[in-house]
Amino acid sequence: MPNSDPDSQQCPNCKRINEVLTRVGDRWSVLVIISLSNYGILRFNELKRNLGISQRMLSRTLRELERDGLVNRTYYPTIPPKVEYSLTPMGDSFREPVNALGCWALENLTNIDAARESYDVASERQMAAS
Repeated sequence: MPNSDPDSQQCPNCKRINEVLTRVGDRWSVLVIISLSNYGILRFNELKRNLGISQRMLSRTLRELERDGLVNRTYYPTIPPKVEYSLTPMGDSFREPVNALGCWALENLTNIDAARESYDVASERQMAAS
């Protein structure tokens, strides 16, 4: 039976696109992809140190990126155990758009800070006038 939802007719793949972007578009996933693309193979604690992320959040992010096929997890049964992470070929193909996003953010930090300051000043004036 065809879907009669008007939104799904306008963008039949939007729900699937949203699912993917929700995963790969969150800040920790983007930062993990950038770190792995810059350094190649990293151990868990190296990623944790580089990103300033909690152990719980990094574990969750890596697990989800691995599930989505973007990150490889290699376990070495040594004492203590050694686990390394790297990008899969699909993760590597995501390197360019993620790096572009990171570069855009860095290039626009000053503009974003100025826009936020202007917005905050205008909001304060508006609240004071009310």
